Amino acid sequence: MSEIRIRKIVDYVEDILIEGGRPAPTPLRMAACAAIIQNPWVGRDFVEDLQPEILGFAPHLSDALVPRLVALMGGPDHIEAFGKAAIVGTSGEVEHAAGLIHTLHFGNAFRMGADGNAFLPFINKRSGPGMMIAFPLTHKREEKKGTRSHFLSLEFAISDAPAPDELVVVLGAASGGRPHHRIGDRFQDMKAMGVDQTGKPITTA
Repeated sequence: MSEIRIRKIVDYVEDILIEGGRPAPTPLRMAACAAIIQNPWVGRDFVEDLQPEILGFAPHLSDALVPRLVALMGGPDHIEAFGKAAIVGTSGEVEHAAGLIHTLHFGNAFRMGADGNAFLPFINKRSGPGMMIAFPLTHKREEKKGTRSHFLSLEFAISDAPAPDELVVVLGAASGGRPHHRIGDRFQDMKAMGVDQTGKPITTA
């Protein structure tokens, strides 16, 4: 197994102060940390077993990205939504991107660092340098996953990545929901429709 080679780490931060022409009641911070690494599977034909590199690389990536992103957000108490992404260069497979982020050795470290317990929304895809990295964020707590205010998208680009033989691995977070959110949430809809979380009618004794 080759050793992980991180070419660089890119931080992206935006603070939304005005939305819809009105000041945000609380500025919304959205941030991401991205590691650009050499793809360990490129040049090896079709690799049947990806696990050795996944087990070797994923913990190093979480160690590099999780504390950095949590610090950019001002600590776990300032994170309400999160997500992840991986983009493989054109010489690699989408499975290579998926392998490094869809493992508990990566995702659990972020859940713990962000004090979350929910499934991390994601993208994994193949593309070239300068592509727009766009991925979803949702509430970090499983019991609040129907909170539509926290259905967010984080977008940014890295001009020189991924090269054909590289991978970009990203974690993203937001400090709250959309400013001036006012479309309700899933739980309100279910109450209005008279159904429970399984879609069954609510009956009263």
